[in-house]
Amino acid sequence: MSDKISFYEMAKSRRSVRTFDGKGLEQSVLDNLHEYAKTIENPFSIPVEFLFLNAKEHKLSSPVIVGEEYYISAKVKMQENAEAAYGYSFENLLMKAHEMGLGTVWIGGTMPREKFENASNLQDGEVMPCVSPIGVTASKMGVKEVLMRKGVKADTRLDFEKLFFDGSFDKPLNKQSAMERGLVNSLEAVRIAPSAVNKQPWRVVIKGNTAHFYEKKDKGFDAGDYDLQKIDVGIALYNFEQQMLCEGRKPVFEQKDPGISHAQDIEYIASYRW
Repeated sequence: MSDKISFYEMAKSRRSVRTFDGKGLEQSVLDNLHEYAKTIENPFSIPVEFLFLNAKEHKLSSPVIVGEEYYISAKVKMQENAEAAYGYSFENLLMKAHEMGLGTVWIGGTMPREKFENASNLQDGEVMPCVSPIGVTASKMGVKEVLMRKGVKADTRLDFEKLFFDGSFDKPLNKQSAMERGLVNSLEAVRIAPSAVNKQPWRVVIKGNTAHFYEKKDKGFDAGDYDLQKIDVGIALYNFEQQMLCEGRKPVFEQKDPGISHAQDIEYIASYRW
């Protein structure tokens, strides 16, 4: 990433792309991304495998995507923390693609899953929750894309005070306080992150010099084998960490439940201390 632009600014400039120019990508671009994918690690130390799939060769498509030539698939061996590791790692790759000027979009449901799983050579014990088309963004959004964005309110986000809290879930964190602590851009990087149907299921409690990340569960996102909203929290963790690193801070990842009282539909995931 360029030193002249912060991670937050880069993330803010990204949008989900569902209409591509139909021209595909140069092999060198795919090769560069593939090599980058091999270097991706996550703080949970859980390997996530990426595959670059030719849509025509594997007869892959999605009813909400137009003009795509390639898809990125990712699979992981199911275990504790697998979903968050998956979200963190996949977000890393998609932000790299954005930095290269390419369009992507998280897809977790609107696809013929069995075809994608077969193309990804899914093995016993592995899950493939999401894929993303990848290509050059078309000059104009298609009708399906415009309707999809309206349907999920893609350009809106929950208020800052509904996502972030000061010491406990009883006290919302306002932007002024976050600014005084030097956290506003790191938290904004979380707030603008992509999530399934734009539900933004992450909740963050700032306590001292630590940010504790939680999942706010909604019905319909637990597929049985995996929880899509835990993937979303993994995305949020990545965005928070990257913005802190951009600011010269040294976030330390840890999983130590701080014992903060919360509702039944909220689950602790992980923390960053600095």
